[in-house]
Amino acid sequence: MTVRTRTVTIPSEGATLTGEVFLPADAADGARLPAVVVTGSWTTVRQQMSNLYARHLAEQGYLALTFDFRGYGDSEGEPRDYESPELKIRDIHNAVTFLASYPLADSGRIGALAVCASSGYTAVNAATDARVRSMALIAPWLHDADLVQAIYGGPEGVRQRIEAGERATTLWRETGQVEYVPAVSATDPGAAMYGPFDYYLDCDRGAIPQWGNRFAIMAWPGWLAFDPIAVAPEIQTPTLLVHSEDAAVPDGARRFHADLAGAKQIIWTTGEQFDFYDREPAVKAAVDAVAAHFASTL
Repeated sequence: MTVRTRTVTIPSEGATLTGEVFLPADAADGARLPAVVVTGSWTTVRQQMSNLYARHLAEQGYLALTFDFRGYGDSEGEPRDYESPELKIRDIHNAVTFLASYPLADSGRIGALAVCASSGYTAVNAATDARVRSMALIAPWLHDADLVQAIYGGPEGVRQRIEAGERATTLWRETGQVEYVPAVSATDPGAAMYGPFDYYLDCDRGAIPQWGNRFAIMAWPGWLAFDPIAVAPEIQTPTLLVHSEDAAVPDGARRFHADLAGAKQIIWTTGEQFDFYDREPAVKAAVDAVAAHFASTL
């Protein structure tokens, strides 16, 4: 099915976010379609995994909204490339508000699809936002304090990052200067993600011009303290998780799923973390599962 897109702007607490609406080509002007907010991994822009999943959803008959978080891509907001869970949760909430009044969206059938790190942000919003009637998390990165230590080099590795973030925050408050490291690098051990992460380093995949490949060092304390698993018992929203044992933090997905209060399903498929961003058969398996989930819950 051919898909139509529209560029839109979303107000979010004084910042204007730039987004895209994906529509089935045959959507009539007076239609009221089930609508889904789609978000991607940390540090990313909408032209990466978000738009890919939104296009697939539109092909399935959904209205899908993607956007750049404040400080990223085409959206307003300072500081730039600042990975703040708190601010991104607010942006998701405001994107839901936008969808609830969008002419072609059915305000009673709003869902959320999140890939990787934005799964946690989406989950926290869903815990208190009753307008989100269904949620799907693809290769979700969901951590708690124990997993943070396991991922980031134990107590010492976490401490070093927090202290660096606190120093960077002080510098920003006193001078307005933001200190950055690469978001991803195969050569710089100071990068937020250090290693041969092909998705982000390949110009034919995620290394697109719109992506800045920067991580504000002052984001470390907020990211490392973020615990979306803790909100699972508060979530009544029907929730699907699609994950793989070979993808990132499968134990986080298990813990989160176990604690969910509402209807829930977890599907274990195959593929590494970055396969779920743009490669088959991982993407198709995820889209098929998500479409079936939304069909029964929206």
